[in-house]
Amino acid sequence: MTAGAIPTKVAVIGAGDIGCGWGALCVAAGWPVAVYDTGGHAADAAIDTVARRARALVALDRAAHGIVERGLLEVQRARSLLQVVRDADWVIEAISEDLTAKQKLFEAVEQVAAPSAVLSSSSSGLPPSEIFGRVLDRTRCLVIHPLNPPELMPLVELVPCPETAERQMDQAQEYLRALGRIPITLKKAVPGYVVGRVAAAVWRECIDLVLGGVIGVSDLDRAVSLGPALGWAAAGPHLTYHLGAGAGGVPMFLQHLLRSFEGWWADLARWDKLEPEQQRALVMAIERAYAGQLPALREARDRRLGAILQGLEKAREETT
Repeated sequence: MTAGAIPTKVAVIGAGDIGCGWGALCVAAGWPVAVYDTGGHAADAAIDTVARRARALVALDRAAHGIVERGLLEVQRARSLLQVVRDADWVIEAISEDLTAKQKLFEAVEQVAAPSAVLSSSSSGLPPSEIFGRVLDRTRCLVIHPLNPPELMPLVELVPCPETAERQMDQAQEYLRALGRIPITLKKAVPGYVVGRVAAAVWRECIDLVLGGVIGVSDLDRAVSLGPALGWAAAGPHLTYHLGAGAGGVPMFLQHLLRSFEGWWADLARWDKLEPEQQRALVMAIERAYAGQLPALREARDRRLGAILQGLEKAREETT
């Protein structure tokens, strides 16, 4: 962790899955964290959830036991917006994806946050210029979109407002890198950002293949996770295809396979709405495939993620 990268306090507003994930990640770094939620039950459960998820990182060899336990001593369950934001260097909003609610929240946060605090939203696709539309000083505002679960997935999308100051972008990246995250910055905001758009495109085709009777849910999930997702985890789509044609690179790949891809593109799903009966069919298919297995499957997923990350990190160290 680099000097100057440790915030005096991180304020997490919203005690759902993403908020607790952010809390667990910061706790695992030994950072002081305050959590606030307008829902009493969620707020009461947040501290236990953050502790459980932070300690799970130790079991996965993603965090040190002593640092986690030290961080847990400094977790605070805030009783008000003022209490959670006061003295915070980094404010993380992680409430539901409701534009009006986010606008009202940041309007209130601006009035009590320190002038130098980074104000960030965990939105998964809303335009930052709209999220921070009621904030007077948008130079310190940006979207910092984590993937789920935030404490395990290293990639984070940064989506600045047009007014976001370079110093605040640098500070946000410094915090994220100190947490072991890998930030990428979008040059301009688009609905769903980058990760959401790619995921939406792939999932639509996956849904279409399942509902069209081509393949079952569990086999489809294996086809993606052990097929393109595995290769993309190592190299990403463009580099995968660039490497796929040997010395000829992507020009050779396009020469030999572009026509095939163009034929597939023409046959891909193009619908933009799931009708109620399709939603019911999809839910039934997924629940039937994984009935009664969710707790065990969640633990298995986290173990696999931890193992994949360790393998990628080791390989990266060996090539640098």
